Amino acid sequence: MKRVVAMAAALGIIMGAYAVEKITIPGQATDYVVLGMGCFWGAEKRMGEIPGVVDVESGYAGGDLPGAGYQDILNHERALRTGKTTVRNHAEVVKVVFDPDKVTLETVLGKFWESHDPTQGNRQGNDIGSNYRSAIYYHDANQKAVGLATRTVYQKALDAAGYGRITTEILPLKNYITAEEYHQNYLKKNPDGYCGLGGTGVKYPGSVRKVAQTHTSSISSGTSVASTPSKIGVEALKSDDLNPARQLVAFEAEHCEFCERFEKDIMSHWQAEVPIARTLNSNPPSGWTLEKPLFAAPTIVLFKNGKEVARYTGYNGEKSNFWKWLGFQLLSPEQQKIAFKQGTEPPFTASNLDEKRPGRFIDPVTGATLFYSNTKFESGTGWPSFFEPVEGAVTLHEDNSHGMKRIEVRSASSGIHLGHLFHDGPPPSHKRYCINGNVLKFVADQ
Repeated sequence: MKRVVAMAAALGIIMGAYAVEKITIPGQATDYVVLGMGCFWGAEKRMGEIPGVVDVESGYAGGDLPGAGYQDILNHERALRTGKTTVRNHAEVVKVVFDPDKVTLETVLGKFWESHDPTQGNRQGNDIGSNYRSAIYYHDANQKAVGLATRTVYQKALDAAGYGRITTEILPLKNYITAEEYHQNYLKKNPDGYCGLGGTGVKYPGSVRKVAQTHTSSISSGTSVASTPSKIGVEALKSDDLNPARQLVAFEAEHCEFCERFEKDIMSHWQAEVPIARTLNSNPPSGWTLEKPLFAAPTIVLFKNGKEVARYTGYNGEKSNFWKWLGFQLLSPEQQKIAFKQGTEPPFTASNLDEKRPGRFIDPVTGATLFYSNTKFESGTGWPSFFEPVEGAVTLHEDNSHGMKRIEVRSASSGIHLGHLFHDGPPPSHKRYCINGNVLKFVADQ
C-alpha cells in the first residue's frame, strides 16, 4: 500500500492478537465475518455501506505473527520477498459485524466479491504483497459453506466477463489482530485519502442458497444481492466503438463519491474535442493496453493508437488541475507556454487573426465557446480582438506583472490564460479583449 506511514511510526502502537468473539450490542444479536480485500481503508468504507452492518473494524489476520502491527507486517513482507523468511504473513482485513435479522451473510459476501478484484493473487491494483491477498476467514461451518458457494457463483459471473480464476483463500480465522487506532475509519477522518477502485465491475448475480446446500444443510434463507443494471457498463469497452487515434476512458466504480463528483463537475458538461467513455470495468478496451494496473477511482486514461499515454488518478473537485493535466496532453509546447505560463504570442502570427467567417472561438482544452465571430473586430494590434465574450465564458484577474497594471482574461471552463482586457475598443463598451489566437480554436458555422 503506497502511503505515508510516519504517523504509524510516531504513535508506535502494536496491538496484541486475541480470539475474535461475537460483539454483543444490547437488544441486538450480531454475527461477524473477517474479510481480506487489499487495503483495509477502502474495504472498511465499502462494507460499512451495507444496510444491516453495524460495525466494521480494520485488522490483520491469517498469518503466523502473533502481536504484529502495521510496520511489522510491512517489514515481514520485505523479508518474504528477499527469501529471508518463509513464515506466513498476515493479510490486511476488516471484521464486518452485522445483524442477521437485517442482512444475510450472502449479501455481505456479495458486496465483498464486487468491491475488489479477487483474481489478482497477492495484490490489489498497485498494492503488491501477500498482505494484500483476498481472503474469507470463517468461524463456523455455515460461513465456510456460504463462502465456497458464493465463490462458485461469482466465478461463473467472472468467466462470462472474461476474467481469470478466483485466488481468494477461504480458511478458518486465526490470529486476528485489531489494527492501530489511526487506521480505524480512516476515510471518514481523511476524505481525500486512498479510495480503492471498487473491483472488476462485475455484479454478484444473486442467491446462492441452492448451490450452498451442496456443502451444508444448515444455510438460512435470506435476501439475495440484486443484480441491477448500471448506467455505465460493467463489461470491458469494445475498441471498435472508440476513437483509435485518441480516446479518453474514465474508469469508475459504483458507490464512489469521487466518481459522482467527477461526473457532476466534468463529464456532464463535456464538450472537448477528444472523446471520453465511461466504464465500471477495470480492464482496458479490447485489444488496448494499460501501462500499469488501476488503483483508484476515478482514473482517467488517455489512449493513443490503443496504448496508454497518460492518466489522471483520483478526483476530489480540483477541476483546474484536471483541465491542466488534459491541456498538457492536447496542446503544443507553444500553446502550453501561453495557457499555463501566461505567455504571449508574437503579433500577427495567429492563424485565425484574419478569420471573418461566421462561427465561434472555443477553448482548445474544454471545447467551451468563448467568443462569437460577430464580436470580433480589426484592432490593428496584431492579436485577435473582441468587444464582448460569451456570458460567463471568461474570468478577469488583476495582473501586475512586468511592472504594468493590467486585467488578465482566463477561460472560465479550463482556467487557461487567454490574454488581457483593455478599454480602447469600439463604442459603446470601449472594451477590447486582446486574445492570443493560438489558444483559440475556430469552429465555423455549418
